[in-house]
Amino acid sequence: MPPSWFRLAADVTVVLHAAFVAFVVLGGLLSLRWRWLTWLHLPAAVWGITIELGGWICPLTPFENYLREHAGAAAYRGDFVEHYVLPLLYPARLTREGQILLGGLALAVNLFVYWRALRRPLTSR
Repeated sequence: MPPSWFRLAADVTVVLHAAFVAFVVLGGLLSLRWRWLTWLHLPAAVWGITIELGGWICPLTPFENYLREHAGAAAYRGDFVEHYVLPLLYPARLTREGQILLGGLALAVNLFVYWRALRRPLTSR
């Protein structure tokens, strides 16, 4: 495969990864409107929050690095949030405490959303 294809695949991986992170944090809001989405969101939220609170690296990160290296670009160290999201929010590097804060924030948002959803009758829109 030509390096340009690896670069494109890496870029697509970043977009999908970012969409997944957004879905983990905010997907519960969509499930308030479309209840069936809860069955997709809950496992995604559990996975994303577990990865963040556990201090682990999502498998998409090494996959993206593999693609970047095969495209002739440099891979990065750390995880997706540290490399892409945190520079947008904070100037300093992601610390373990920051990771716990981000995971806790995602957990709090989702607990609140699902608490609201459970309080609402099934027949309401």
